[in-house]
Amino acid sequence: MKVREIMTSNPACCTRETPLSEVARTMVDRDCGQIPVVDNFSSRKVVGVVTDRDIVCRAVAQGQNPVEMSAGDVMSSPVVTVEPDAKIEECCRTLEDRQVRRAPVTDESGQCCGIVSLADIAQSAPDEVTAEVVKTISQPETRATRTLVL
Repeated sequence: MKVREIMTSNPACCTRETPLSEVARTMVDRDCGQIPVVDNFSSRKVVGVVTDRDIVCRAVAQGQNPVEMSAGDVMSSPVVTVEPDAKIEECCRTLEDRQVRRAPVTDESGQCCGIVSLADIAQSAPDEVTAEVVKTISQPETRATRTLVL
């Protein structure tokens, strides 16, 4: 099975300049916890991601006013991406190695064409594959040392 078979296609994206309040509203409207940040809406080249955790940890918890901030102020970068033709097992290894729960899917031109999450994997992969990736990503000693907060 390949990533393209389980990913959410054509996800909502934003740019660095998108107001953070708009990013948060999009998360609510789309019932998601991550919005890819693209260089512009024409190329849709992924330059980062904003997660609900980024908003809390890099804005609210720091005493910043999120209404005055943009996606670029809190986004995680560099971003971990996967290809649509990657096998699910390869995708799981990438998520485990980089300690992330979601990743934008980029095509051969670098354009954001989807997003894949642990939930997508859980709904499609064998139980033992899902259990292993969740267990590995959730290890406390690795959470404290990761560079991306996704």
